[in-house]
Amino acid sequence: MGQKLHDLADAKSQTTPASDVVVGSTVMFPPGTVRLEETNSSAPEGIILQPRPTEDPNDPLNWPIWRKYLSFGIVGFYVLLVSEFINSATPTWGPMQRELGFSDQVLTASYAIGCAFLAIGAVILVPFALKFGRRPLYIFSSLVQCGVSVWSAKLQNVADLLLVNLLCTGFGALAEVIVQMTIADMFFVHQRGTFNSIYIWLWQVTVSPGPFIAGYITVGQGWRWVWWWNAVFFDAFFVLACFCYEDTKYCSGPGLPTLSQGTEERPKSSADPSMAGPTTVSTEEGSPQDIYVVRINHDIPVKTYRQRLTTTTTSSGGGIKSFLRHMYQPLVLLTTIPAIAYTAFAYGILIALQDVISTSFSLYMTRPPYSFAPNQIGLMNLSKLVGSTIGSLMVGPTSDAMIIWLARRNNGIYEPESRLWSLVPFLPFVPAGALLVGFGLQNSLPWPAIAVGLALYKLGIAPVNSITITYLTDSYKDIIGDGLVGVTVLRNTFSTAFIFAVDPWVHAVGIKWVIITIVLIATGILSLTGVFIGYGKTFRARTAHRYQRYSLLQYKEM
Repeated sequence: MGQKLHDLADAKSQTTPASDVVVGSTVMFPPGTVRLEETNSSAPEGIILQPRPTEDPNDPLNWPIWRKYLSFGIVGFYVLLVSEFINSATPTWGPMQRELGFSDQVLTASYAIGCAFLAIGAVILVPFALKFGRRPLYIFSSLVQCGVSVWSAKLQNVADLLLVNLLCTGFGALAEVIVQMTIADMFFVHQRGTFNSIYIWLWQVTVSPGPFIAGYITVGQGWRWVWWWNAVFFDAFFVLACFCYEDTKYCSGPGLPTLSQGTEERPKSSADPSMAGPTTVSTEEGSPQDIYVVRINHDIPVKTYRQRLTTTTTSSGGGIKSFLRHMYQPLVLLTTIPAIAYTAFAYGILIALQDVISTSFSLYMTRPPYSFAPNQIGLMNLSKLVGSTIGSLMVGPTSDAMIIWLARRNNGIYEPESRLWSLVPFLPFVPAGALLVGFGLQNSLPWPAIAVGLALYKLGIAPVNSITITYLTDSYKDIIGDGLVGVTVLRNTFSTAFIFAVDPWVHAVGIKWVIITIVLIATGILSLTGVFIGYGKTFRARTAHRYQRYSLLQYKEM
């Protein structure tokens, strides 16, 4: 009762900020704004779990930590395989050209087609993950990738080259969306920064050593063995996923009680987003820290091992119209919700920059004055690994710690924009590293200068990718599948356009001016980070009704 009186007094003493949405007598806080801590709490662990889980022990948010880590480890292995498969082709280009006679233009076109289907694949496949669950998509895509690996190893002509790139990236696009969906299924707001950063690091870790290893395999066993080894590992993942990966998509049973049921409406207050309707904290009788505990209803049976490994976790209802809606809805969200557009443009321009540098670097370094062999090209990629590792593994835990600290300074309330502060120190590394690579290749600087440039721009790119994706997840979790597809479409459209343009563009003005131009575009887009730090909450408030509308269009179990 004392807390309720405090809330009533607090409500009378404060005014409603312009960025909050007033509905009747209740303040509806913008999507993503949540309370992480009670300001008068004496609990040693003062983090309120957001989103609030149900009382079901089968809810992935309620899983014991070992099950969450096991699932994340399995999908992390999937990320490693897909990233390596997509990015390990460049060290094979030289011997492939000598054996099959492919031109530089054909190889660049095959890379660009791959970038295009990284966008298209997500549009086609993610609706299946939303309808039928994550597990069948992980299993089926790995089986397809195993077959494509065998095809790649037997490749003979241009048609083979284009088709294997199309299928490899079309199904590989899942790794750019479904893994973040899996993270959002299992982990809470104050944990997502760390796990999204690990995801980005896993993706980047094979962007770098993948070509390195592929280079040595090409020299030692021949370029076709790069793809035979891929077939072996995809087959191993298929077996692992079949027997060990349980779906993180949660469908509650009918009438299942949730933590918010049985609670009462709270008064209007701008200080507490949980007052926008029924409170969402759990209570256990006799617990002195009842707001911080998760209550499990032990009358709900825990699924058996066989039940947890069911082939699909299918959402009821919806029909074909609802299924097809998820193929065009991402494009609607991309053009109407600023946070999705910001994430897509930031991610897209940096991926485009990365791809232009990777393709140009692979071609320039095989020619005089460098004349690098495939294994030496792969070795140069280790500098990218150093930059990615430092950036990814620093920014994740830092951002999670920072949002808790900033929430405490904000009366316990978390605003997703507070996470963007953690990427600001990394932004200057993007232009610095990219320009060093561009000037180095144009002017034939010694290879250590090129290596330093590669490390620096990776040091900047990895945190931007991680934090922008986490910001989007925190802001619009209920539509995150559609939102991430929109991001994937735009960022890979960027990449495709730049890859197709890079060869004639470089011949016209030189690699230095190509990279300078892209860096200027990237700088303009990344400067929007300041705009979102200042006005992101206002944007979320103005799109709250649209968010609610599209949330209601999701499958009802979601």
